Amino acid sequence: MNKSLVFGAALVIATFAAGAQAAGCGKPRNAFDTVYCAGNLFSQTDKSLNQTYSELRKQLTPDQQNTLKQGQLAWIKNRDAKCSREEGDMYFVNLDCAITMSQERLDFLKERQRECSSTGCEASKLGQ
Repeated sequence: MNKSLVFGAALVIATFAAGAQAAGCGKPRNAFDTVYCAGNLFSQTDKSLNQTYSELRKQLTPDQQNTLKQGQLAWIKNRDAKCSREEGDMYFVNLDCAITMSQERLDFLKERQRECSSTGCEASKLGQ
């Protein structure tokens, strides 16, 4: 079954102005531009998050990698629950929420990288 993907542009517009600059979008002219720019910003943030996750995994033992993976899967499930919903044959994604949560997770992973490089990894934090 084909599903329509609908971005919650109205949910994004209120706090999107600063993000649009970061995505190189300047001043979006309408809701479609806003969604396009938010999508680009989300893609960039997600790419950085995935890269940082991969770099962090390289610093970890196999047990620590598993703990990190379980924490990441739980975070993804939480992000999806908070930032999206499905209604009938449509998906709604609050890109502002997804960008914010992804940036927070990216910051968390970078902090774990610094921690692992300096004082050593705390396994309990990796699972968060």
